[in-house]
Amino acid sequence: MSSNIVEATQEKGGAKNHNKYRRDKPWDNPDIDHWSVSPWDETAGDTLPGGRLLEESSFATLFPKYREKYLREVWPLVTRSLDKVKIACELNLVEGSMTVRTTRKTSDPYVILKARDLIKLLARSIPAPQALKILNDEYNCEIIKIGGLVRNKERFVKRRQRLIGPDGATLKALELLTQCYILVQGNTVSVMGTHKGIKQVRMVVLECMNNIHPVYNIKRLMIMRELEKDPKLQNESWERFLPTFKKKNVQRRKPHQLVEESKKASDAAAAVGGKSALKKKKKSYTPFPPAQQPSKIDLQLESGEYFLSERQRKAKKLAEKQQASLEKSNEKRRAREREFIHPSLLKDDGEGDVVEKSGEKETSVGSTDDVGADMERLVGKFAKKKRKAAEEKSGDDEDDVLGLEGTKKKRKKDKKRKD
Repeated sequence: MSSNIVEATQEKGGAKNHNKYRRDKPWDNPDIDHWSVSPWDETAGDTLPGGRLLEESSFATLFPKYREKYLREVWPLVTRSLDKVKIACELNLVEGSMTVRTTRKTSDPYVILKARDLIKLLARSIPAPQALKILNDEYNCEIIKIGGLVRNKERFVKRRQRLIGPDGATLKALELLTQCYILVQGNTVSVMGTHKGIKQVRMVVLECMNNIHPVYNIKRLMIMRELEKDPKLQNESWERFLPTFKKKNVQRRKPHQLVEESKKASDAAAAVGGKSALKKKKKSYTPFPPAQQPSKIDLQLESGEYFLSERQRKAKKLAEKQQASLEKSNEKRRAREREFIHPSLLKDDGEGDVVEKSGEKETSVGSTDDVGADMERLVGKFAKKKRKAAEEKSGDDEDDVLGLEGTKKKRKKDKKRKD
């Protein structure tokens, strides 16, 4: 019967009125700002039913060892601030924990949650004067965990530093735009401010950890801040004013070794086959698909590695690695030793000039003649230098002798004149 009535009303075109029997509530008034938070004031008549809380509520949090000294210094200030709102607190240095609990005098039921946020902020290295502001109703806080968002440790450190910026410039700009206090500490980001500001900071932090630079979001926030000042745009969409940044896959540069290897290969191909070798050969069309490549297990079965235990596989890999490193070190040693060999001795083995075996040089008949000629040239050069030095020395001695004789003759003439 009721279904027939509903169908009849729908056929007539009458829409269902779900608010037919709803009475007006006292808070259904457009003059009331539902987002405003009025402070708890006992003098204004804010009281609990029964006058006090029925059960005791408590929260505890651990703090790191390096915060112990600071917390001991500021704990009297924290105790005095919590006593004003009738909350008891305890600092346990043995367990490394802070505890807050309600008392019989506590009248504000929400202040215990504010006290919980306070000890969380103190544990995350926020200074006590700043953390105590959370007891005010206009302040809210959130601790954003960023430790598990990036697997690679080095990449995580780089992105966290990107959030801070050079000399903290990026973080300061974000604080000014969102009207929040932000502290990046370890694997967390602590934020204090309004709900709107905290939401914006959370978006920027999470996108920064997802490899989107904070500068883009800061630019977006700056534009939104200017648009808020225009009352005409309050009920319009701002998408046409906001920038859209598309993610681009920029191709990275190849490593230097790969570039050099490809260059050498192309040069060798050009030397062998000319310019035509550089061009890729056009493959002939075949309707059949290429042969299936052997899988990793197939390769292990062929080499017999599949039947080895895990320890034997590791030992084999280690032995191969050691052998490769030994060969590479030997090659580098030979290259270093080659620098101390005369260029005339470095010729092909086919000519029979120099043959190196286990670090010793064996010269053939042709090479001994070259060595002898070089030795004669060096001996002649040194003899010539020696001869030249001896001539210069003898010339200096003659000058000295002549000079002495001249002085003696002059003295004799002077004596004769005096006489």
